Amino acid sequence: MSEQIMRMRPDGLVRSPAFSHVAVVPPPGATTIYVGGQNGVDESGAVVSADAGEQAARAIDNAATALAAAGASLADVVQWTVLLAEGADLQAAYGAVAQRLASDGEPALVTAAIVSALGVPGAVIEVSAVAAVMPAERS
Repeated sequence: MSEQIMRMRPDGLVRSPAFSHVAVVPPPGATTIYVGGQNGVDESGAVVSADAGEQAARAIDNAATALAAAGASLADVVQWTVLLAEGADLQAAYGAVAQRLASDGEPALVTAAIVSALGVPGAVIEVSAVAAVMPAERS
């Protein structure tokens, strides 16, 4: 995780082990990477399971694959958006997401919402991310 990205949990806001409230990426030279919505699907686009936890784990793995293609990792993510389809097993889905995103340092910002449906039939979760990589960290 970059020491140059400042993640904060300001006094006066809830102190959660799962998320930070603010992330500051200092210029110049940082590369910002945006990962579009990733579902719990395999390489062919098929939903991996009806289980929300399994879909969530695969969605995070898919995001990790996308990040790696751009020279980043889960540790470089400063903002996650998690969309859950109405009726999804929230405990299973969020548990799998939280397990994958657990951090010894300051965690990323997380926004979650329940939506009526997702664009992929059978999908119950979609994650997207914004990451930042400092110039010295690039390979």
